[in-house]
Amino acid sequence: MSNVAVIGGGAAGLVAAYAAAENGNNVTVFEKNEKCGKKIYITGKGRCNVTHDCAPEEFLSNVVNNAKFMTGAIYSFSPEKTMRFFENGGLRLKTERGARVFPVSDKASDVTKCLEDYCKSAGVKFNFNEKVVKISILNSTVSDIITTKARYCVDKVIVCTGGLSYPSTGSTGDGYAFAQYAGHEIVTPRQGLCGLNLKGAYYKQLQGLALKNVKLNLYYKEKKLKEFFGEMLFTHFGVSGPIVLSCSSLINRLELKDVKLSIDLKPALSNEQLDLRLLRDFDAYKNKSIGNCLKELLPSALIPVVLERSKIDESKKVNCVTRNERQSLLTNIRNFDMLVSSLRGFEEAIITSGGVAVKDINPKTMESKLVKGLYFCGEVLDIDAFTGGFNLQLAFSTGFAAGNSIKD
Repeated sequence: MSNVAVIGGGAAGLVAAYAAAENGNNVTVFEKNEKCGKKIYITGKGRCNVTHDCAPEEFLSNVVNNAKFMTGAIYSFSPEKTMRFFENGGLRLKTERGARVFPVSDKASDVTKCLEDYCKSAGVKFNFNEKVVKISILNSTVSDIITTKARYCVDKVIVCTGGLSYPSTGSTGDGYAFAQYAGHEIVTPRQGLCGLNLKGAYYKQLQGLALKNVKLNLYYKEKKLKEFFGEMLFTHFGVSGPIVLSCSSLINRLELKDVKLSIDLKPALSNEQLDLRLLRDFDAYKNKSIGNCLKELLPSALIPVVLERSKIDESKKVNCVTRNERQSLLTNIRNFDMLVSSLRGFEEAIITSGGVAVKDINPKTMESKLVKGLYFCGEVLDIDAFTGGFNLQLAFSTGFAAGNSIKD
């Protein structure tokens, strides 16, 4: 039996603690907050998108950084196994549009309660309002931990402290300091799954406009990197919404001056179909202004912005619009370009990209290759994925890999 300290009572920490305790170890969770799962409570707008109902290979295609490192852990504790784990614990789940999995109750607190119940049934102890300030290392092996209250002799330490996103939940980078003290490299933490500040001022005219079923194309140095299809939102700072959040995780390590986003406002139509649609509308509204003509094709707020980009006066009569102007209009409907000035801050970012470099972490056990008995799980690692339940699954899978591997 090992004395195991789990630092952090979030998604990764609770699964790690349960798995380690099930193997007969003496496990204590040290949580600096007054309760576990503070970040779980706010995920999925309080509903908690537990995982993504898909096969491991599809899951891994949605991991942005270090998918190869995650392969073994995802196959060992897959989305299917995670769903079964929660349902066996009494948490009823439902799969919604886009294969996103939520508790039937729509309460994130029920996810935390299920994990805590598992831990308590396995004999896990909880020390709340107790912050770990140091992990002592002797002869490249964990020896004890020092908290704000006491010193504890331990055999294993599992660091599940999260990253820097939503610091109000307690994610303040503690794990990075532990890792650096142990000799680990930290990949610069960056905001992941966050809104984007845009250059210019046009977006202020569009504030509050939600777009559905649009395609967002991502370009870097004029080369197309990826396209996203779905929903997005114009805000007081720029853009947000599901496809923008996923896009942010691909550009947060790039030079933003070389990034361009482009919205295809009518992706369901071919160029020919879109041109024919315009010609039909032009014929129906030939004696009206072009601004009025487009109301059935585009949201009202977008019309003046698109026309300005197309260099067409909004009051111009439809029967006076030239062929070249119509082609310019088609181009701007198909390619509504946006330039990014910066990412929104960590206080708004859903996850942290970057963290403990995985080159010195055993992918099967999450144990440090530098210090025996030291493990890192969840968001503190340099692993992250797109939105849709993938990041919580990364936490569950790495937590299980660490806890399950401790079998003395």
